[in-house]
Amino acid sequence: MTQSIAHAELIASYRKLAAEAAKKAELVKAAAGKGPKTIATVSETAAKAARRRDVMAARLAKLGVVLPE
Repeated sequence: MTQSIAHAELIASYRKLAAEAAKKAELVKAAAGKGPKTIATVSETAAKAARRRDVMAARLAKLGVVLPE
């Protein structure tokens, strides 16, 4: 596997994780009227998704891959 293919796969994984994190953040807004326990659960899930996205971004940065915004 060449580096460019590996980088492309990592970038695709990052984009998927970024989309998931954005979706989870939107769910926090949607759960605002559901009650404190629901909000806490959804917020925790959104934080985990953001953490996964950030870890992948760090891996890519370590490889020298610049992420398009």
